[in-house]
Amino acid sequence: MTASRTIPFIVATIFIDAIGFGIIMPVLPQLVMEVGRIALAPAIEVGAWIGLVMALATFLASPLLGNLSDHIGRRRVLLLSLAGLAADYALLVVVDTLPWLFIARALSGLFGGSFAAAQAAIADVTRPAERARNFGFVGAAFGVGFVVGPAIGGFLGEVGPRAPFVAAALLAAANMAYGAFVFPETLPAAKRRAFDWRRANPLGAWATMRRLPGMGGVAGVLLLWQIASLVYPMTWSFYCIAQLGWSPAMIGASLAFVGVAIALGQTFVVGPMVARFGERDAATIGLAVAVAIFVGFAFVRTTWGAFLLLIPVAFQSPVQPSLMAMMSRRAGADMQGEVQGITAMTMGLGQIAAPALLTGTMAWFTGTRAPVHFPGAAFIVAALFGLLAMAFLRRLPRVTRSAGDDLPDQMPPSVTA
Repeated sequence: MTASRTIPFIVATIFIDAIGFGIIMPVLPQLVMEVGRIALAPAIEVGAWIGLVMALATFLASPLLGNLSDHIGRRRVLLLSLAGLAADYALLVVVDTLPWLFIARALSGLFGGSFAAAQAAIADVTRPAERARNFGFVGAAFGVGFVVGPAIGGFLGEVGPRAPFVAAALLAAANMAYGAFVFPETLPAAKRRAFDWRRANPLGAWATMRRLPGMGGVAGVLLLWQIASLVYPMTWSFYCIAQLGWSPAMIGASLAFVGVAIALGQTFVVGPMVARFGERDAATIGLAVAVAIFVGFAFVRTTWGAFLLLIPVAFQSPVQPSLMAMMSRRAGADMQGEVQGITAMTMGLGQIAAPALLTGTMAWFTGTRAPVHFPGAAFIVAALFGLLAMAFLRRLPRVTRSAGDDLPDQMPPSVTA
């Protein structure tokens, strides 16, 4: 019964979080120009710094909130985070200076660190063999929300640059109210542990990874994959203009297509592939597909060719949920929040590193000093990181059972990581 109430709430939470994140994207440049009283060119630079501040806040908050959820439970952390997000979006309605805008977006990253507690709640109520599938549902919710959010934001942006923040605040508040009534505590008191500041920070999380056999290896693969996969959100719009000559409408249509493909893949591909091949092999197949797509985008020159390459994006969907499930297997029930904090922190580290590696590469190869005009260069970098991730993944041992989960003694022989 707990799982039947927990998983729908977590999926709804991630869906609404994705909408809240995406709903402000169409109006954020306008808001930066308005509150900073600056033109578009400097606003783009300010926007890049805002993104970095958000990533750093998430990087620092993820291990903190993950560890906190291991101590006081998932319910309190999630509900408090949702309340914080609602307040943060309300703050964005009234900010009128750039320092306050930076503070507000830092708070968005801070409360966004609750992703660790949400994932831990799924781990609490799900057998290890089913975690990749359920993590896939979370990925699907994010994919759909990321399609819906910008569409709503663009529509509300016509009313004014603050209107999307009002909608985002109302959604977060409604989600908190929904959770207060239906979301049960998923971590029993007997499985909680004392809070330790030495573990609730990036350095402490690093020490935990080193203590748990195989955890650092999987986290390393996840980091490499995170950097590779960020080539889409960080370079896609610029790439489509520079290489394919697309209009904003065509770029929007392609992003919607990607969102739908990811949602379908997370919903219908992840579960069957993991059941058939196991988590490690399913992730390997997904990485191989992703690398092939990256190479294709580096050199494609036609619209029909680009949309053909978008179709198999669904089959790279098993990578992230499989890696997250592999990390979850390597820890006991009293550490799931901490492990998911490590997961979110690892992904945040990728968000910090990716701009220089991907956007920087694309900027160089489309600039006047480049030896050759090559807008697809960032996809070559992404392919290299995907290949590295695949190579390191194949070196990891299989894991058939979590370190401390209360599971039956016999597990199906096909269930391997």
